[in-house]
Amino acid sequence: MGELLLKSHLKIDWLHRFQISNISVTEFFTSLNMPILFDSLFYHKSNSLSIREQMKNFFLSLSLISVMTVFMSMDKPVKVETYTVDTERSKIDWSAKKVGGGHTGTIMIASGTLVSNGKSLTKGSFLINMSSITSDNAKVTTHLKSDDFFSAEKNPNSKFEITKVTAAGADRVNITGNLTIKGITHPLAFPATVRQQKDVIVAVATGIRVERTKYDVKYRSKTFFLDIGDKAIDDEFELNINLVAKK
Repeated sequence: MGELLLKSHLKIDWLHRFQISNISVTEFFTSLNMPILFDSLFYHKSNSLSIREQMKNFFLSLSLISVMTVFMSMDKPVKVETYTVDTERSKIDWSAKKVGGGHTGTIMIASGTLVSNGKSLTKGSFLINMSSITSDNAKVTTHLKSDDFFSAEKNPNSKFEITKVTAAGADRVNITGNLTIKGITHPLAFPATVRQQKDVIVAVATGIRVERTKYDVKYRSKTFFLDIGDKAIDDEFELNINLVAKK
């Protein structure tokens, strides 16, 4: 009878401390009188307990240990490390096709950050400087900045924001995010290689296909101009992204 009263008292006292205290979970469990608690639940000196009662107390002890382990692990803060994109070492290569040929060029990164949990990439974002876009043809470079394409003066920056990162093998991840061009945002997902070494993260993604007409870039699109013929430019262009970020 005395043992039952002790266990009831311990249960009520445990709940009371957890409900009214503002201390952390770790401090809470530390405050418990553990020797008395475990002695009452597990190490029974009385030989009068049946096998069934002893097993019941044994599994009750295991359950309590499991609960304590979960709560104490929840008390540990999640590690967050922020890396700043090195705009001098980072860039985007682009390519686009048209009937009978195509063009390639580069776009520079304006700014950005990548966030890690200490082991892997978790999120991030970067701005793309649309005024920096170049092509293998000077006339095309000027045209790309005009309202026919990216309206660089009105929309100086495009943006990509990482919303989800899932592992896909050694140094491989699948990235999901939102791409904004000309103030229009659409989801975009692609595989990437991400390597983290000490104070540097290098993220590389190739062959990212973007549907330009979703972003109101419709110039010579065969989808919107059915009689464009051999002057058509493909609706999709391709990006190769190379980011280097440092602490």
